[in-house]
Amino acid sequence: MMNLYERYPELEVCRADIEKAADMIYETYQKKGKVLACGNGGSCADSDHIVGELMKGFLSERKMEKELLEKFQKQGFEDAEYMASHMQGALPAISLTAQTGILTAFCNDVAPDMMYAQMVYGYAAPNDLLIGLSTSGNSKNVVFAAKTAKALGIATIAMTGAKESKLSAICDVTIRVPETETYKIQELHLPVYHYLCAEVERRIFG
Repeated sequence: MMNLYERYPELEVCRADIEKAADMIYETYQKKGKVLACGNGGSCADSDHIVGELMKGFLSERKMEKELLEKFQKQGFEDAEYMASHMQGALPAISLTAQTGILTAFCNDVAPDMMYAQMVYGYAAPNDLLIGLSTSGNSKNVVFAAKTAKALGIATIAMTGAKESKLSAICDVTIRVPETETYKIQELHLPVYHYLCAEVERRIFG
């Protein structure tokens, strides 16, 4: 994954923002924070995908510390070794899109365009970071989530298409991939967030 710009030379125009985003995510984990992610449609699936790469081993081996085995053994668990050997180091992340119970309740009872904002308000803690994905950069529920994150003082990264947008005006960093059609934007979002996850994992786990 370290040859991102060789494989996708069109992303060279985003290099500075991609690398800044990697630094921000790394700093989030150095400060014991977590990553929140949200989007709609294909970007909803991308949010889940990002969390999947962060919460378990991606490209690097993430062996658990010996202390975990000792904690299991202290509890007298007969399967302590199995448990410890089948767990991996995790980078805490939550896909806001996956919380179907609260999302559907909030959409039905309050306001659909505020559903992710409510989730940010409920989950965000100091040193956390929000990744908002929107091919247009103007998805209302993602924009409101970013505004809430800014008001709460947590870092914000947006992933959008090439055009300036409401998200690019709000977020600390916006990765504007050089496409304007939805499916083409999504095709470039995937290698970008794969790179971000792999780079942060490399820095933390080697």
